[in-house]
Amino acid sequence: MVWDDGHARAALRSLFDAAVAAADPRKVLAAHLPSRPAGRCIVVGCGKSAAVMAAALEDAWPDVDLQGTVITRYGHSVPTRRIEVIEASHPVPEANSERGARLLLDRVRGLHAGDLVLALISGGGSALCAAPAPGLTLSDKQAINRALLASGANISEMNCVRKHLSAIKGGRLAAAAQPARVLTLAISDVPGDDPAVIASGPTVSDPTSFADARAILARYRIAPPPAVVAHLQRAEHETPSDLPNSEFRLIATPMMALRHVAEIARGLGLTPLVLGDALEGESREMGIVQAGIARSVRAHGEPLAPPAVLLSGGETTVTVRGKGRGGRNVEYLLGKAIEANGTPGIWGLAADTDGVDGAEDIAGGLFAPDSLSRARAMGRDPKAMLDDNDGHSFFEMLGDSIVTGPTKTNVNDFRATLIAP
Repeated sequence: MVWDDGHARAALRSLFDAAVAAADPRKVLAAHLPSRPAGRCIVVGCGKSAAVMAAALEDAWPDVDLQGTVITRYGHSVPTRRIEVIEASHPVPEANSERGARLLLDRVRGLHAGDLVLALISGGGSALCAAPAPGLTLSDKQAINRALLASGANISEMNCVRKHLSAIKGGRLAAAAQPARVLTLAISDVPGDDPAVIASGPTVSDPTSFADARAILARYRIAPPPAVVAHLQRAEHETPSDLPNSEFRLIATPMMALRHVAEIARGLGLTPLVLGDALEGESREMGIVQAGIARSVRAHGEPLAPPAVLLSGGETTVTVRGKGRGGRNVEYLLGKAIEANGTPGIWGLAADTDGVDGAEDIAGGLFAPDSLSRARAMGRDPKAMLDDNDGHSFFEMLGDSIVTGPTKTNVNDFRATLIAP
């Protein structure tokens, strides 16, 4: 195949679509279900995939009396027959986030040892399911959430703080369900697939402490409201460290998606190299590093010969300094495009598998060898736009934004760099 612009763009988009399809709850959830329960089955859940996971459960168990509630992002709901769906805000929680979280707690109270709680958990649950701990208000949690999102903190650090300000995260939902059995089915969107980090681990024992949360706020120079300061001094309110009746199963992960995509790439005549599923760090710096690898492949055939595709997942961070529209995937991609500097034969795509990059209803973007020259012909300075954290505007003006709408799954960021001979 001659890898011209049209073929390269089509291949990259097909690989991204394959990554999303690999994590579709309707395809993967049923294989992870337990035997049908003898007692009551209560369904609770939170995350961008929670509604479609609930619908998949209903399809798999049409003859089981399912009762319960799940919380998902506005626009991510799907029709369900027996399980209630509540929509709430992401990435900053609001009133429905609190109402939904308290309803989940009410759903699991007063159960018995023969009952089963099925928890359907996916990325986004930290904001979507937000019941403040006693003594705190929703506005306290909103203020901390906004500060963390702009700080450059990684997802593990953010969720450590979030769970210690919560009445439901950090294992508190599972604790409220005792003595019932709790089985969590989760889609991972976090580097390392740590159950305690996915949606801040509402059904998982918590290895972190209030001291860890205080240290993170200090590290990023975040000045919390007085009520948060007082709360984080109360060691008696630490999250549960032992939940004997709670089991956790991953049904979709970033690595599962990347392995599937690698097979698709081979079918397209590309040699894949998976750089990792848990890459973290500043978005633009990650872009610079991966552009360097791509240029080595193009010039020297190392670490593999073209035609090739570099694949990676994980969650980078953006330290906000400018006034642009943000987005960690487009920040990574613009940093990579600037470093590639128009090298022939290199294209890149980066997008979030949930369809939302940052706070934008845009999944990400795609760059080509001529992206920088096209932007300059429009009178725009790519480096200045990167410095202003304005990657979304850059790719939008070129017509190279990736827009999917809600995908209703989430295995985090997907990055692919195609290198032609």
